[in-house]
Amino acid sequence: MENQNQLIDSFGRVHNNLRISVTDRCNIRCFYCMPSENVQFVHRSKILSFEEIIRFVRLVVPMGVNKIRLTGGEPLVRRQIPELVKMLSEIPGIDDIGITTNGILLPQYAQELYDAGLRRINISLDALNAKKFEEITRRDDFEKVIEGIQSAHAAGFDPVKINAVSIRNMSEEEIVPFGRLARETGAEIRFIEFMPLDADNQWEREKVLFAHEIQEILTQGIMPLVAEKQSDQSAPASNFVFEDGVGRIGFIASISNPFCMSCNRFRLTADGKLRNCLFSLEETDIRELFQSNASDEQIIEAVRNSIAAKKEGHEINTARFIQPDRPMYSIGG
Repeated sequence: MENQNQLIDSFGRVHNNLRISVTDRCNIRCFYCMPSENVQFVHRSKILSFEEIIRFVRLVVPMGVNKIRLTGGEPLVRRQIPELVKMLSEIPGIDDIGITTNGILLPQYAQELYDAGLRRINISLDALNAKKFEEITRRDDFEKVIEGIQSAHAAGFDPVKINAVSIRNMSEEEIVPFGRLARETGAEIRFIEFMPLDADNQWEREKVLFAHEIQEILTQGIMPLVAEKQSDQSAPASNFVFEDGVGRIGFIASISNPFCMSCNRFRLTADGKLRNCLFSLEETDIRELFQSNASDEQIIEAVRNSIAAKKEGHEINTARFIQPDRPMYSIGG
C-alpha cells in the first residue's frame, strides 16, 4: 500500500534511502576526496550524537524511509559504530542497513557489525597493486584492506561489494585484475566514474575513465559481459555478469550516464546538515533545529521542504555545473 506521507520531490521521485555520515574523519587520504595534509575536520562537539541520529531516523521512517547507509569519512573510526547499527536495526520499518568503508578496520569490526544487524557492505578499493594503492590513498594500508575484505566474507556478508573509482591514466591496468577478483572470490566489483568532489578541485572531465571503456577493457582482457535485469530501478549501478556466469560487475556511470531521474537518496552529514543531492549547493541545518528544541513537526517540515527543493539533476555535463564547497569526505560517500 502506498504511503501517503512519503517524501516525493517535484519530479515525482520517492525518497526512501537515507545516507548518514557519522564522521568526516578518515584514516587514509585519497586524492579525489581529501587534501593530503592540514585537513579541516569539524570539531567533535558539532558532530551528531547517536541519539540525535536515531531521533532523526525515527522521524523519517513514517515518511517511507526504510534503507540506511552509514558513511564517512571512514565510518569505522567513529567509536562504538556497531552500537549505532544495533540501535538502527531495532527501529521498526528499517529493513536495510549498509555501510561504506575503506576496509582497514574491518578485521576488528566485521563480525561485530554483522551480529549487530548490518547486512550490506561496500568496501572502497581503487587498486589491486599495492604501489598504486599508496599513490591514490597516500597511505600504506593495502594489506589491511585485503584482510578486511576477507574478514567481511568470513563474517557472513554476501555479496561483499568493492567500489573502485576509475581515473584515466591511473586505473586502466587495474581493471582486469578487479575482473579476475570478482571471478575468483564472488565479490561484486563496482566501477565508479571519477566525480567532481575532490578537495583540491583538480577534477576534469578528461580524467574520467568512462564505464563503456572499462567494459571494453574487461571484454578484451577476460570475456564479454552480459547485462543483468535491474531488480531495483533506483539503484545507481548497472549490473553485468561475465558471459560464462562467473563474476559480477557493476558500473556507476555518474558522468557518462547520470541516473538522477531515478534517484531515491538524500543525505545527513556528520555535522547534521541535510542534503537532497550529493552535489547540492544548499543544506538544511537539522542539528541547529535539534539544538534549538524544535518540535518533531518542525523537523519533519524541514525535511519535506528540502526534498521538495531537489533539482532535476546534478548538471555535471552542462556549463551550469558548480562544484560544491564541501568535498566528498565532508559530505559523506
